[in-house]
Amino acid sequence: MIGMDLNHCRIVEKTLTGESAVDEQTLASLEILTERLDRLKKLDSIFSGIEFSSAVRNLKTRRNAVAVG
Repeated sequence: MIGMDLNHCRIVEKTLTGESAVDEQTLASLEILTERLDRLKKLDSIFSGIEFSSAVRNLKTRRNAVAVG
């Protein structure tokens, strides 16, 4: 499972650094990472202060715009 998490992180990282375009794989990885962070926050309040970077938050905004458009 940790290997899969690293793969999703790398996919998002490549998009953020411009190595890859925003595509279905990026959006799916971002959704999976968001769900996993939400689960951690529900498991223990120690994770409540963990947030994605501003670059990832901007990417999430783009994801929402693509879904609407």
